[in-house]
Amino acid sequence: MKKVIGCLIIHGFTGGPHEVEPLRAYLSKRTDWKIEVPVLKGHGKELNLEDASHELWLEDARIALENLRKNCDKVYVIGFSMGGMIAAYLAATQKIERLVLLATARRYLSFKYLSFYIAEMIGDGFKGKLNENDLFLHYKSKFGDVPLKANIEFMKLVNRTKQYLKDITTPVFIAQGHKDEMVPYKAAYYLDEEISSEHKEVVFFEQSDHLICLGEDSDVLNKMIYDFLTQEICEETNQIEKSTI
Repeated sequence: MKKVIGCLIIHGFTGGPHEVEPLRAYLSKRTDWKIEVPVLKGHGKELNLEDASHELWLEDARIALENLRKNCDKVYVIGFSMGGMIAAYLAATQKIERLVLLATARRYLSFKYLSFYIAEMIGDGFKGKLNENDLFLHYKSKFGDVPLKANIEFMKLVNRTKQYLKDITTPVFIAQGHKDEMVPYKAAYYLDEEISSEHKEVVFFEQSDHLICLGEDSDVLNKMIYDFLTQEICEETNQIEKSTI
C-alpha cells in the first residue's frame, strides 16, 4: 500500500503563506502529498501581532504537524526564516522524516543590514523606482504594524529554539542566499556546525537575498528541495555535501 506523505511549510516573521507559495505550488504540482502552510498567530496579509507570542507560534506549528501526522505515514517539514527555527524545533522534539531550512534566522535579524535595505529603498524612491524594489513591495504594508512586543517575542523564539539544534538527527537540507543581509549567509555555517544530523546538505544561492523562495534562484531551489525530499538516503553513507549555486 502506498504511503501517504505530508509536508508542513512554515513561513517567516511578519510574513505568511505568500512567502513560500512558489515552493508549495512546485511540490503540489509534482506530488500527491498533503501540503499544509498554516498562518501563525497574528500573521498573514493583515498583521495583528499585538497579542501574539512565541509560544502561540510554536503551538500553531505543533498542532499543524500533529494534524498531518494523524493522516500521513511520513511528514517533511520546511521552514523559512523564523519558520526555519520553528521547523528545527519540531524536528528536535517530534518525529519527522526530512527537514528543510531556508534562510533560517538562527540569530536575530540583522538590523544593521535592515538599515542598508531601507537606504536602498530610499535611493530607489529618489530614482522613481520604489515600486520596482522587491523588498519594499514585500514589506511596505508592514511598516508601523509590528509592535515592539512582537519583535521581543521573535527574539524569545530564537533564544528558545536554538538550544534544540544539537538534538536534530533528521536528514536536513540548508539553503541560504549569498545576498541575504537580514540573515547573513554565515548563519548557514552555524546551523551546519550545531545540527547533529549525519546527513546534511548545505547550498548557497548566489543570486538570492532573504526572500529566497521568491528570488531569481527559486526554480533551482525548488528542484533541489524536491530532489532532497524524494531521494533515497543510505544510512550507511550519510554524506555531507556543501555547494554553491
